[in-house]
Amino acid sequence: PLLDTIVEEAGYHQMDGLVIGMAHRGRLNVLVNIIEKPASLIFAEFEEKTDKDNLSYADVKYHLGYSNSRMTTSGKEVKLSLAFNPSHLECVDPVVTGSVRARQTLIGDKDRSKYMPILIHGDAAFAGQGVVAETLNLMNLEGYTTGGTFHIVVNNQIGFTTLPDESRSTLYATDLAKGFQIPIIHVNGDDPEAVYRVVKLGMEYRQKF
Repeated sequence: PLLDTIVEEAGYHQMDGLVIGMAHRGRLNVLVNIIEKPASLIFAEFEEKTDKDNLSYADVKYHLGYSNSRMTTSGKEVKLSLAFNPSHLECVDPVVTGSVRARQTLIGDKDRSKYMPILIHGDAAFAGQGVVAETLNLMNLEGYTTGGTFHIVVNNQIGFTTLPDESRSTLYATDLAKGFQIPIIHVNGDDPEAVYRVVKLGMEYRQKF
């Protein structure tokens, strides 16, 4: 529901496209249900029946990306791209934001309202990987800003085998963002209606400020 709502809100706000960055967990789900990559193509990749000239042929399926377009209920077609990502957590962050900045530059999107990056993090990786802070530090620099990234931090209370009290010095994994004065909203992922309201609020905030 969260990503579906973002796509619908992007159409409502007349955005041209979204670029998503995420790790392996849930990637196949996002590829099929959000980006609408044909499931038959994914199964063919598992069976190694796809084009052998493709450079991604030998890679695991939950590293691969895809691009597509979706028609939203508002009648606006939104371009969607899920970036390729290796097993190195969070290294895709500056790639996604740079990709969005390039798209904005190409179409003359000076107010940064037509393309938006979405980054999906795990709690331990968001707090523990230095590239997250490095990417956040670019947010207000004229040469790098994208007008705002929609960050989703999925807190499953563990980082591989490490408990939260052994992996960070803050109460919340998202406390890192406070240093950049980024609005943070905590929401129960098991409450889809609350998630829906938070996404609408976040999209309105991003497009206005």
